[in-house]
Amino acid sequence: MNQQELESVLANLGLSAIRYFDSIGSTNDEAMKWARQGARDLSLVVADEQTLGRGRLDRPWFTPPRTALAFSLILRPTPSEKMLLSRSVGLAALALAAVLQTLNLNPQIKWPNDILLNGRKLAGILIEATWLEDEVQSIVIGLGMNVFKAAVPTTDVLSFPAISLEHALGYAPDRHVILHAILSNIIALRPHMGTDSFMAAWEKKLAYYGRQVRVEMGGEKSVSGKVIGLESDGSLKIRDDTGKVIPVRFGDVRLRLFT
Repeated sequence: MNQQELESVLANLGLSAIRYFDSIGSTNDEAMKWARQGARDLSLVVADEQTLGRGRLDRPWFTPPRTALAFSLILRPTPSEKMLLSRSVGLAALALAAVLQTLNLNPQIKWPNDILLNGRKLAGILIEATWLEDEVQSIVIGLGMNVFKAAVPTTDVLSFPAISLEHALGYAPDRHVILHAILSNIIALRPHMGTDSFMAAWEKKLAYYGRQVRVEMGGEKSVSGKVIGLESDGSLKIRDDTGKVIPVRFGDVRLRLFT
């Protein structure tokens, strides 16, 4: 993968600009810096290796050379999209899930930001934003995915079981093709973020739907109950043992399945 190859493969998507790095600390850090410098809508950062890759809550994300997908897409939200910022993670998750379904796989979205195959983590999504006072200026959608087997860390550094696309498919797919398909789906789904069908599709792919989970919310606070869907802003809905429906907001949360 290199700059010229990427520009050729992605030429028909109408991206504003592409920055490719053989190695970088974090694509999201680069994209956030670029966004603050005025990067246009649909500007893309791609790296073959991340040395300081991170997920939600600043957890490290393992991205060795030539094994994974690591990219960050900058969006300049329209006035109507600014009302839907909390749905951005669903946009990326559904875009990736649709690609995996075309490969005859059955992905699930582990709320709030992971993609699972066979109960194991394939990909993670990190959404960040730049602001001017109290108004959002840009959204950065960061996505990391284990494509080849070598992308999966050793078990001693994993906080959740992981899988690669190569493991799931039985062969090594073309990273260019996967990247193009994900970006194409993000662009196609974006105008539908405000629709009920968008939320219904997100709910349909939820991991642990109808199952008992525990959500740790920082400190000693936690909530237990059955996953019953999503609020309109993408918050998780849980029904506890008393029948009360509890919305769990995005933030310092950890979702665990009761086994």
